[in-house]
Amino acid sequence: MREADFGIEEEYARLRGEPGGTGACVLFTGLVREWANDAHALELEHYPGMTEASIAAIVAQARTRWQLGAVRVIHRVGRLGPGEQIVLVGVASVHRHDAFAACEFIMDYLKTRAPIWKKEIGATGARWVESRDSDAQAAARWRESDTNEETT
Repeated sequence: MREADFGIEEEYARLRGEPGGTGACVLFTGLVREWANDAHALELEHYPGMTEASIAAIVAQARTRWQLGAVRVIHRVGRLGPGEQIVLVGVASVHRHDAFAACEFIMDYLKTRAPIWKKEIGATGARWVESRDSDAQAAARWRESDTNEETT
């Protein structure tokens, strides 16, 4: 968790690591959207210590599911404006399938399990962003794959 921005090229270089072991790198970057309503900034808050532990647990769970090399998760906090980077999830693996799946899994679980809160700030005031059903549904499919694996 940090307020400072991050550089995609630097993070990609960290993921690639030593030549020879990595066959795929997948990077996801989430950005602050432009709003149709009066919001002009997004403020992100977290629970220090608990948030980092939650992210570490999510990454550890991804490592039990897929064969992964380097994993990078950076989540910013503080006030951010439209177009600014919020989050980076980067995954390296020997195989592309593992890298894609793990990156998506980590992002889905960050949205639903990490103690991070968003507040939209506009000219008429501020409002906390509610959790979305679509985020819960995206995370639920990973639990379904656990059940399917257990029954096969």
